[in-house]
Amino acid sequence: MKTASVPALAVTAMRSAAIAMAIGMCALAPAYAQSKIAWLSTERIYNESRMARAAGDRLAEEFRSRERAVQDLAARLKGAAEKLEKELPSLAEPERIKRQREYFELDKEFQRRQREFREDLNQRTNEERAMISDRATQIIKQLAATEGYDIVLQDAVWASPRIDITDKVLAALDKGK
Repeated sequence: MKTASVPALAVTAMRSAAIAMAIGMCALAPAYAQSKIAWLSTERIYNESRMARAAGDRLAEEFRSRERAVQDLAARLKGAAEKLEKELPSLAEPERIKRQREYFELDKEFQRRQREFREDLNQRTNEERAMISDRATQIIKQLAATEGYDIVLQDAVWASPRIDITDKVLAALDKGK
């Protein structure tokens, strides 16, 4: 009489476990089939809603003068670089060192202002997005309660248009604004 080898027994046990799991999942399938899932695109909410467009307009107005100042400083820096490059060969050593130092100080100032501008703009953008997100979350919770969603997902790799509630949330956001 032959006995089964250890690997053959392990394979048989694994098959039995897989079959038991499959039967168990089939038993749970009706519960999953009754779940109602929704999905929305947060990027569309942040880009297409009236709140988002109004926030963009406010930010553009708020930062317009600072952006112009940074652009003017960039133009001054570019002009200084061109002038220094042109005159550098004919300058005496002390004057060359002085002009290079002035150029590097101007460059540092430009880098600092540009960094501060970006940081402040990012902070304000995040604040505006947080307000949009808070309002959208209220709407999503209301939709979930009234339409019976068990879960609302966002930022999926792919979602069926059948479960996409982005247009409903956009409409509610725009109506409430």
